[in-house]
Amino acid sequence: MVAASKMRRAQEAAISVRPFARQFYRLQRVATTRAIDFKHPLLAVRPVSKRAVILIAGDKGLCGALNSNVFRLAGRYDPQSTLFITAGRRAAQFVARTRRRLVAEFAYGDTPRYPEARAIAAMARDLFLTREVDEVRIVTTRFVNTLTQQAVVLEFLPVGRITGLTVPGLEAKEAAVEADRTDFLFEPAPEPILGFMLTHYLNILVYTTLVNAKASEQSARMVSMKSATDNADAMIKDLTLAYNKLRQGHITQELLEIAGGQSQ
Repeated sequence: MVAASKMRRAQEAAISVRPFARQFYRLQRVATTRAIDFKHPLLAVRPVSKRAVILIAGDKGLCGALNSNVFRLAGRYDPQSTLFITAGRRAAQFVARTRRRLVAEFAYGDTPRYPEARAIAAMARDLFLTREVDEVRIVTTRFVNTLTQQAVVLEFLPVGRITGLTVPGLEAKEAAVEADRTDFLFEPAPEPILGFMLTHYLNILVYTTLVNAKASEQSARMVSMKSATDNADAMIKDLTLAYNKLRQGHITQELLEIAGGQSQ
């Protein structure tokens, strides 16, 4: 019952943030494609010699294979050339247990907050802008529905060259926004406006992954707890039946012994 209550709140948060995230994604993509020769350090693509991974997992277990699936993806990265930023106690424990390099550990509760996401995104941006790493990836869980959660790897930095847009979750004709050369007027200049939008886009992306990870964790835990409860009920029923059969056998045996003693 506790898991079901937390699951509903987490799912509502994950679903409610989607329209805003999609709209902001569209806004910053459209604005960037209209800015001719726009350059920004967050867009720079470099040869990858070192990378950072934002690893998002749960604070607790009892959620089936959810954390294990995420750790399996994270384990594919070379420990010598990968730095880890973790969110969730289990993620930090995985990094420590496998002797990987942990640069920052963040906590997020049952209700992820935007300031927590902003701190994680700022840490990743600093590593990229100071050239300590050449790319940043997010390893997390995508919430699909109560019964389905997918471990995924998301591109975070560099944002890369933006030439068009496909907004996830919309019809193709509605989602596609092709780059064109329509003149846009940016005041005071394109660089500060689009830089501001890129920064907020990365913050919102991390926040979206946090609420999806929490919704996935609570959903998996609710399903796991329901399965455990059902298995416990079935075990109690089987043990009660076995007890009653054994008790009936003992009573029958005692009656037969009493009857046999009277006949003698």
